[in-house]
Amino acid sequence: MDSRVSELFGGCCRPGGGPAMGGNLKARGAGGSSSCGGPKGKKKNGRNRGGKANNPPYLPPEAEDGNIEYKLKLVNPSQYRFEHLVTQMKWRLQEGRGEAVYQIGVEDNGLLVGLAEEEMRASLKTLHRMAEKVGADITVLREREVDYDSDMPRKITEVLVRKVPDNQQFLDLRVAVLGNVDSGKSTLLGVLTQGELDNGRGRARLNLFRHLHEIQSGRTSSISFEILGFNSKGEVVNYSDSRTAEEICESSSKMITFIDLAGHHKYLHTTIFGLTSYCPDCALLLVSANTGIAGTTREHLGLALALKVPFFIVVSKVDLCAKSTVERTVRQLERVLKQPGCHKVPMLVTSEDDAVTAAQQFAQSPNVTPIFTLSSVSGESLDLLKVFLNILPPLTNSKEQEELMQQLTEFQVDEIYTVPEVGTVVGGTLSSGICREGDQLVVGPTDDGCFLELRVCSIQRNRSACRVLRAGQAATLALGDFDRALLRKGMVMVSPEMNPTICSVFEAEIVLLFHATTFRRGFQVTVHVGNVRQTAVVEKIHAKVRGPSHVSISTGKSVSASIQEGALPSHLLESYLSPEREQSPYRDKLRTGEKAVVRFRFLKHPEYLKVGAKLLFREGVTKGIGHVTDVQAITAGEAQASMGF
Repeated sequence: MDSRVSELFGGCCRPGGGPAMGGNLKARGAGGSSSCGGPKGKKKNGRNRGGKANNPPYLPPEAEDGNIEYKLKLVNPSQYRFEHLVTQMKWRLQEGRGEAVYQIGVEDNGLLVGLAEEEMRASLKTLHRMAEKVGADITVLREREVDYDSDMPRKITEVLVRKVPDNQQFLDLRVAVLGNVDSGKSTLLGVLTQGELDNGRGRARLNLFRHLHEIQSGRTSSISFEILGFNSKGEVVNYSDSRTAEEICESSSKMITFIDLAGHHKYLHTTIFGLTSYCPDCALLLVSANTGIAGTTREHLGLALALKVPFFIVVSKVDLCAKSTVERTVRQLERVLKQPGCHKVPMLVTSEDDAVTAAQQFAQSPNVTPIFTLSSVSGESLDLLKVFLNILPPLTNSKEQEELMQQLTEFQVDEIYTVPEVGTVVGGTLSSGICREGDQLVVGPTDDGCFLELRVCSIQRNRSACRVLRAGQAATLALGDFDRALLRKGMVMVSPEMNPTICSVFEAEIVLLFHATTFRRGFQVTVHVGNVRQTAVVEKIHAKVRGPSHVSISTGKSVSASIQEGALPSHLLESYLSPEREQSPYRDKLRTGEKAVVRFRFLKHPEYLKVGAKLLFREGVTKGIGHVTDVQAITAGEAQASMGF
């Protein structure tokens, strides 16, 4: 493994070479609680043990928050201490949203002491009793010998504890799949979810395609979803053995939902919509070993960086290349990841131990980017990716989840269907609040700026019935006989208590990443904000400049632009707080690299907007990012008058 990773996490190497012990475990050491205190109690300092002349291996001191727990040993605890240990486990599982990691043989101060074989066996037996008490399962991730001041061999054991929360059917993680056309995205997902290797001619991907032209061309043009489950013991649960989607959900304690996105450049708007609308927890960037970084690979990498989506890289088709070609592709990726615009630390995964370390450090540090090299035909290193996905913890903490659930209901409408004997069905993501069967909501804005009442008849998640939907979860909602013609992508279903407002004009602070000439007033672009994908026209540009105003702004500088949207009304979510902008003169143009505040005006329909939403726009080679800073609310009557209804 790359030595920079060990340096980043302050690890020290174990005897005999191999990955650094400190580097392997430290990423998990950011969370933890005392082995004797309450769930949030103060920690007792670990014993100051003497070591050899060399510094002993260590982890960071145990923290009170997080899902990581250090335990020196758990041998024959009293009944009172056992109950206290169970309370601690419940706290760690709550912090990890159903997953916790126990480091057995580690002091509270992070010193890797290790245990003899008999003590370790007794400690694991106690840990198993604790897990049974809370209804959880344990899986030993790895055991390591530690060089400590003892003649007896001593080991450290890392254990994964998993329990599906009482209010959930399974743990859920959404992974967007990016990469250039023909890099093998759909084929890899077919192999993972179907349980059968590809024949080298694309057989594994056939079940993922949604349209005939996709089967004929072999290229994905739409967004599709595939599921991969893991049971409480970490075993893969997929469509092999003739399982149905319902059986996979019932047998799984953790579910990975893959969002298969298009790789061809002409479907780039669809790919951007998938990233902005479906709110993936992380992204998988697929790179073909025989072509390297080509086509839309850089574009997709830039999208993940701009939207701040954590990503890991999979180098596919290694069976078609010589070892030197694969190594050259990996070196090319490492050079790109180290560039100033990325600031990533690449970590090549070559063993199961590396996969465990990569999953922990990927969740702990946004700078670490694991790299896998595998084949969907021969199955080479495919198990390493499965280990990584099984151990990868939720990337949002329980506090953020609870805060979102306490807000009013907001559901983004991303897909619309008509199902026989069911009626109108909408698919999307619940961004805040809780949605139950039978809830009365309002959907809009319509073309004339109104919100219409409707009732949620039933809910399904991952093709299985679900009675309650919570913030951050994706699902489909059946709306009965509600007229499908009144719905469109980009709408939002909200609680009636929210009293949603609409607007015809909004402002956004943007950075013009690239433009062939200059970005002017009247220029039309396609704007992506959450589940909104609209054409907009720039109405005014407020340039942030010192002294007299200039005639243009260059790529990379900051500008406030007013954009007039030229499509349907949409709902923009609040993601970030908007900074106060200084008053600045109007500008006529922007150039690549400049920043400004830009005003956008809707051409046809009003929109329901919120300040702070992340914004991404592009048209041809023109591209930029930013966030909404201001909206001008109007009533439905004003909207109808202004739009000529």
